[in-house]
Amino acid sequence: MALRNIRTNDDPALYKVCKEVKRFDARLGTLIDDMIETMNDADGVGLAAPQVGVLKRVVVIDVGDGPVELVNPVILESSGEQGDMEGCLSFPGQSGYVVRPNYVKVEAFDRNGDLYEYEGEGLFARAVFHECDHLDGKVYLRLVTEPPADRKKEA
Repeated sequence: MALRNIRTNDDPALYKVCKEVKRFDARLGTLIDDMIETMNDADGVGLAAPQVGVLKRVVVIDVGDGPVELVNPVILESSGEQGDMEGCLSFPGQSGYVVRPNYVKVEAFDRNGDLYEYEGEGLFARAVFHECDHLDGKVYLRLVTEPPADRKKEA
């Protein structure tokens, strides 16, 4: 495993649509292992492949229950709403209030090409939406809004 450089700010890789993974091989496994190590080293809860300069539909997330690998993720369901401060490893020192769904059901492959469904709420749902946005060349900064009056003291 190796730490990869996290692309930041105006790096073009952050704004490109990623390609679907077609080969489930050792290179994919190495990428996923490196992404998990890089995410953990940076104290993140999620990392998408374009954040390390790889334009493939690969995401890793760990909200405290161990890493989840999402290769070619597809969001099947979402519901509810949550608003909270959000940041990103690619935009160090920045944060903003973002409203996202509170529940997600996502289907994705793992590194071996096995298909799984994951469901979650709260931080897991937020991380899935945030990282999947990266795969479509979108960054959270486009979603930042003013927090409601009762949340402004926290923000």
